[in-house]
Amino acid sequence: MQYIITIFVVFFLFRLVSLSYSIKNEKRILKKGAVQYGKLNSLLLTLAHILYYFSALYEAHANDVTFNTISMWGVVCMTFAYIMLFYVIYKLKDIWTVKLYIVPNQRIERSFLFKTVRHPNYILNIIPELIGVALLCNSWLTLCLGLPVYLVLLGVRIRQEEEAMRELI
Repeated sequence: MQYIITIFVVFFLFRLVSLSYSIKNEKRILKKGAVQYGKLNSLLLTLAHILYYFSALYEAHANDVTFNTISMWGVVCMTFAYIMLFYVIYKLKDIWTVKLYIVPNQRIERSFLFKTVRHPNYILNIIPELIGVALLCNSWLTLCLGLPVYLVLLGVRIRQEEEAMRELI
């Protein structure tokens, strides 16, 4: 269990690093007149993300899970997810936040990844990350109950983002 907790903490710290970058960007783009969309859904996504992470960890603890082959696949999924997260942050730079903001005269990222994968941050980061956390912790209940709930919220977010971005395209 200790090995799972250590890996969990490392990845959670990466998530906190990305959050600090988001907060820095948010403060700067608000000064430029950014408008936030889907405020309630952003809050619900944040709460669902935290609840999902800690439900998976609790489930691992309750079931006295030890690091195993499934856990290793979880690490692989999470590693991929975080590589994608930091690549998306690298490409979006100053406009990347965890909340949904549109800045006046916002540029549209048109690199290969963004042309090829619709919503790469959600498809290539968040979904693999959540699957990876559940696999790391062998948390089947969290995966089967928590992921569908999260996907509903993510679907709402994607619709909100597409509606907000429609004027820019």
